[in-house]
Amino acid sequence: METTSIALLVQKLKNAPQSVLERVIGYVDALVEPTTNSKPYILSKKQQQILDNQLNSDKTTYTDAETLYTDLKSKYEL
Repeated sequence: METTSIALLVQKLKNAPQSVLERVIGYVDALVEPTTNSKPYILSKKQQQILDNQLNSDKTTYTDAETLYTDLKSKYEL
């Protein structure tokens, strides 16, 4: 990274609260670290099998999120 870019980041973050710095560090880590094989969770074999079985399921039977949200709001009068 060029010195100008680092200086700009330092200037912008100089007076930032700790919470912002933590978010920026997390964002940078996510950009820099390879994520192809890393998972922040572990699935059981049964859970993985359920997900794998859904890969080839008929997508026309799915309910889209907006419809589901609207139906739940109506049902529970929210």
